[in-house]
Amino acid sequence: MPQLFQPGANTLARIAIAAIMIVPALLLLVGAVVARTDAGTNEGAFVEQPVPFSHQHHAGELGIDCRYCHTGVEKGPNAGVPPTHTCMTCHSQLWTNAALLAPVRESLASGKPLAWARVNKVPDYVYFDHHAHVNNGVPCAACHGDLRRMPLTRKAAPMTMEWCLDCHRAPEDRIVASDRRFQSAPYDKRTDADRSAARQTMLRIVHSGRNLTDCSTCHR
Repeated sequence: MPQLFQPGANTLARIAIAAIMIVPALLLLVGAVVARTDAGTNEGAFVEQPVPFSHQHHAGELGIDCRYCHTGVEKGPNAGVPPTHTCMTCHSQLWTNAALLAPVRESLASGKPLAWARVNKVPDYVYFDHHAHVNNGVPCAACHGDLRRMPLTRKAAPMTMEWCLDCHRAPEDRIVASDRRFQSAPYDKRTDADRSAARQTMLRIVHSGRNLTDCSTCHR
């Protein structure tokens, strides 16, 4: 009778079994590595907007406070984006016919809000509260970078779970005094007021009994 299996069948079977086990593991490993790269997190990427808004000009050169446009940052989980009438507070008087601002004028005339694109976004299963961070001394720059130097807004941090946990393990390294929360790049020269504010915040956290690295802190 002819042989059903050739002499090398056992070797081929072993290779096939090894491949079935190894290839998925390698794919998972490659996916995990790619997900942590700038390409995977979009860190440093610019997002196209309906109007090329410049934080460098408005917040940096003109000194407009973050809270003028992002009115919810101290009051609730969402910082919010400015409605058209906020833009037109100034631009009904300044650069009224600028071609660059045509979408703003059209939005005001039609009543249709500008469709601002999200630059920083966490997954839907992650709960992030802006006012819990800001009111406890975490400045805007901790997550958004030095916006006062950005002609166009880019994603300044990876916003990964690992990145968030690094901050939650040592929040005192980022907390600043209340008058510095809305300044840019505050970490390079920490002040005595920053260190005092950090100590007070850490004491509140300890007394509350909360553990910032608990899963339930962000996943609710």
